Amino acid sequence: MDWSVIGIIFSLAFIVILALRGWHIIIIAPLAVVIVSIFSDMNVMQTMTGPYMKGFVNYAGRFYLIFLAGSVFGKFMEDGQAARSIAEGILRVTGKENPMRMMLAVALVALCLTYGGVSLFVVVFAVIPIARPLFKELNLPWHLFMAPFIFGAASLTMTMLPGTPQIQNIMPTKYMASTPTSAPLVGLCGAFIVATLNVLYFRYILKKAKAKGEVYEEPAPGVFGAGITTTGPMPNVWLSLIPPVVVLVLLNVDMPYIKRDVVVALTGGVVACIILFWKYYANMLSTLNKGALNTVIPIVNTCADVGYGMAVAATAGFKVVSAWLLTLPMHPIISLSVATNIMAAITGSASGGLGIILETMAPKYLALGLSPDLIHRIAAMSSGAFDAMPHNGAVITMLAVAGLVHGNAYKHIFFGHVVATTIALFFAIPLGIMIYG
Repeated sequence: MDWSVIGIIFSLAFIVILALRGWHIIIIAPLAVVIVSIFSDMNVMQTMTGPYMKGFVNYAGRFYLIFLAGSVFGKFMEDGQAARSIAEGILRVTGKENPMRMMLAVALVALCLTYGGVSLFVVVFAVIPIARPLFKELNLPWHLFMAPFIFGAASLTMTMLPGTPQIQNIMPTKYMASTPTSAPLVGLCGAFIVATLNVLYFRYILKKAKAKGEVYEEPAPGVFGAGITTTGPMPNVWLSLIPPVVVLVLLNVDMPYIKRDVVVALTGGVVACIILFWKYYANMLSTLNKGALNTVIPIVNTCADVGYGMAVAATAGFKVVSAWLLTLPMHPIISLSVATNIMAAITGSASGGLGIILETMAPKYLALGLSPDLIHRIAAMSSGAFDAMPHNGAVITMLAVAGLVHGNAYKHIFFGHVVATTIALFFAIPLGIMIYG
């Protein structure tokens, strides 16, 4: 095997091991670049200041405003009590009398918020204060929370449901003639399969927890989100739904004098929040500042991931792997899915892996005559499968916020996101090939 390929594999193992030991990706990524450079006989500093920083800066330049607008919108939804109002409105409809219905309610809360444009990094802070009392009331082990949360907050609303404003569904539109609603039937097929598998998994883990006699235990001390308001006045639930609807309309409907752009759409959502919920903000400037600051960790994490990935892409080993993928004896859309999954796993980031594929390989697939809509949907869906490796920044953040650890909760993330989405791709890809050729 080529030494450069070995270096890529070794650097990935290095990232996973250190991430599991608590190292931050901002530190791990440059160190992994050093490993890649040495095995590929590349000058370390030239690789660091060249491909690594180029990938880091290019990603920030292309997507910083999207992260900023999404984070600010999420914070205005949170501080305006609209997120809590939507959550409690859903709970009134679904009820919380039994464990299964409660799990579905938590998933639905996360799904509605992320489909409405709120970032996963923000949704976890909004959902935990609602979910924790429910798990305690029903005496369910808290680690089960990660199952409905990952189902509702990722996969479906991240890459599958047509029109979702999440970054993974927006990125392909910047590289080809596609839209956020590209290949809707393919996305809906995948969403149905993922939903079915997750519901079956809920039944399984609830039954298993009951058989083992597991009960609710308070999560680790110092869990984030403790300061979020869970009582007090909040707007009407129908009023609370208006800003997310504004985001979806501005993103997906052609309107005169308004550019159909995700930053414009999310900014419109912020304006709607200010108009509708102004009396609920204790300090609007503080909300704006905190929302802006919440942008830093997600964007820097992803930039570090993309930088590492672009350093990998500059190696001889990557050229060997990419050439192998393009010449596989299979339909090119299948090799696109495999390539995206591999890069998402290497970077530990859906947007990071997808960004690398779109930058380096999408033009080659377009040149083969593949439909941009099909490339968009399959690449997006594939980015949201093996991205959720243990070193994934979102995984680490979610577990920390919830007061959980890999040992007791990662298995729920792995099945609900990685396994379910991979199975969905086995059905979505043939459907897409049949429809788009």
